[in-house]
Amino acid sequence: MQTEPHERRQGGRWIPMATDPLSRVRLRLGRELSVINVSASGVLVHGTTRLLPGTHVDVHVTASRGRVLIRARVVRCEVCDVTADVVQYRGALAFNTPVELQPIDLAAMPVLTDPQAAENLQLLEPV
Repeated sequence: MQTEPHERRQGGRWIPMATDPLSRVRLRLGRELSVINVSASGVLVHGTTRLLPGTHVDVHVTASRGRVLIRARVVRCEVCDVTADVVQYRGALAFNTPVELQPIDLAAMPVLTDPQAAENLQLLEPV
């Protein structure tokens, strides 16, 4: 008899769009990770940084109240792709305290009228 796996997620998750500021997070030491999906209680990430399960990391994320530094525990990390020169990892981070994260509505953001500000914004977007 086969039983269904136990659902451990504490909240709804969403997949950020590539243009969403939540599509990337940065570790306190500067390493950037791509976000696969995110919720108020954690994030599933992908990148070249190996994360050690059981350790704690500080993560910069864009939340509803702006950019915040969140303490998180590495729940798991596994190799997901290996090429001749790069090893890619997928890891799950559980936030120590729930964070109010929302997808950013880019259409509702103010329009930049300063050409220099618009140029700087384009430079900051992930490639």
